[in-house]
Amino acid sequence: MDNIYALNIERAVLSSILFNPEIIEDLLGLIKPNDFYLPAHKKVFEVMERLNSDDLPIDEEFIRKRVDQKEVDDSILVEILSANAITNTLAYAKEIKDASVKRELIKLATQIKKVTIEEELPATEAVDYVQNALYKITTDSANSELKDMYTITTDTLLHMEKMKAQGNAYLIGETTGFDELDRKTTGFNKGDLVIIAARPAMGKTSFVLNTALQNVENGNGVIFFSLEMPAEQLMMRLLSAKTRIPLQNVRKGDLDDKEWSKVTTAFEDLNTKKLFVDDSGSVNINQLRARVRKIAGNPTNNIKMVVIDYLQLMQGTGNKARHEEVSEISRGLKLLAREMDLPILALSQLNRGLEARPDKRPMLSDIRESGSIEQDADIIMFVYRDDVYKERDEARKEKESKDKGEDYKSAFIDKPIEEAEIIIGKQRNGPTGTVKLDFHKELTKFVDKDAPHGAAPVMTTFESVSDAQIPTNIDIPMEDFDTVIDIPDI
Repeated sequence: MDNIYALNIERAVLSSILFNPEIIEDLLGLIKPNDFYLPAHKKVFEVMERLNSDDLPIDEEFIRKRVDQKEVDDSILVEILSANAITNTLAYAKEIKDASVKRELIKLATQIKKVTIEEELPATEAVDYVQNALYKITTDSANSELKDMYTITTDTLLHMEKMKAQGNAYLIGETTGFDELDRKTTGFNKGDLVIIAARPAMGKTSFVLNTALQNVENGNGVIFFSLEMPAEQLMMRLLSAKTRIPLQNVRKGDLDDKEWSKVTTAFEDLNTKKLFVDDSGSVNINQLRARVRKIAGNPTNNIKMVVIDYLQLMQGTGNKARHEEVSEISRGLKLLAREMDLPILALSQLNRGLEARPDKRPMLSDIRESGSIEQDADIIMFVYRDDVYKERDEARKEKESKDKGEDYKSAFIDKPIEEAEIIIGKQRNGPTGTVKLDFHKELTKFVDKDAPHGAAPVMTTFESVSDAQIPTNIDIPMEDFDTVIDIPDI
């Protein structure tokens, strides 16, 4: 058990700081006061840290003035002063950190027994507690070092050469699913938090489903947290987009033999894809983090993107005001994107106040609880379809005229394909602007303007299967996700 205390090493490190105060700058990035086992050693290091921060000498006299005799006995200081100075202080500091982590793990082992047996927590809550505690220990023990200019320029050059070798000058990250949007953004990049915001009925869920489908078609894994819509409804939308069968027909099962053949072939193809859906409807940032780590941590899943529909339905932890919860959630999502090195797409609602403006195109200030979201996001996009407001406006005029006993013929023409705008309101590493797409209403699908015959880039060719049967038990791959996903049989 001596390797979890390291008292002699603690004294040696503190002694070395007294003999050479400048080394504390190197140590502060590696160890904290709580890493010391002996409370008196912890207190001495805290005082040294404060003296350094106040630009005061770190010596015996200043330390004695600032420590309480009840906390640090004089004999402790004598032992520190009499300890032999060491040369490789960083190596000794790493031993202190190692012992500290081991003590935390032993403490956690005791707490696991308490929460599972004494407090009788449900298994799912106990697992969540353990995962969060382990994550905290892991992040507290992670070391970071400053990079010198040579390291940075070398890494940058290697990255540029890698991009050139790919032969696609504009797509660096994972595809958005749309060519012009890829050109504007270089795709959704690793570590990015992407906010996709819109008013209800604009099609933001359809937009991210199109993105998710294109990525799984490319062989990537995608985790989709659906907090508003059950998994089978998402699957119906995916089927409509993939097979070009109107969504309403898919929902009702109103399909002819040829369409059933398409559906069967589509399911067979989707069964080979890595799309994981969590439709539990309620998740906080800690639970989401644990579930993402579980699935993305398995290399065979090849997870390249996480989608959350939508951010305002997520819960905070503890009893906080709503704006504090949203700040915790948005910051947590950004840190998770950095930790897992993949883009996280989070949908967001907009304030209804924008509908009072003549020009109803969204702005950054229209995002609900926008302060922290706007700060943490790398990209903010808005989905906007002008025809939605034109149709509502004409319907309102028609009703008002009818109430007055007047005749009014609506000027709105219901088109099967409407123009949609994807407005890039913020992009940390690129331009803002607008990309125009076509929205196929029956299919709830966005496509590029120049797609031939309105075909979506995610489409695949289906051959006719004359003897196709109606699928009754679709086996969607669920490895490693059985406790999270609930996709009913179709």
